[in-house]
Amino acid sequence: MKAVWNNIVIAEAPTDQLIRIEGNWYFPPNTIKREYYRDSDHHTTCFWKGEASYYDIVVDNQTNAFGAWYYPDPKEGSVERVGKDFKNFVAFWNGVSVEE
Repeated sequence: MKAVWNNIVIAEAPTDQLIRIEGNWYFPPNTIKREYYRDSDHHTTCFWKGEASYYDIVVDNQTNAFGAWYYPDPKEGSVERVGKDFKNFVAFWNGVSVEE
């Protein structure tokens, strides 16, 4: 699977390494291409997964603000609910396509 934004692959991993949560594919942190990510101050909270941190995605001097998110410290019980440890796994939205 790969995550693509502005015709650039920004993450890529075999499907068996990804985790599917609530319809979103989460990529292992070592499979994202770090040169396209910038830490963001943006955060949101999921009542069962905990606080999400975000990355801005930057490709060809264009920024996709908050285009990727991850959970640096998943809420107690959430890993058991998902069935796998998803700490720091990265998911996408806001125009980023995830495709085979």
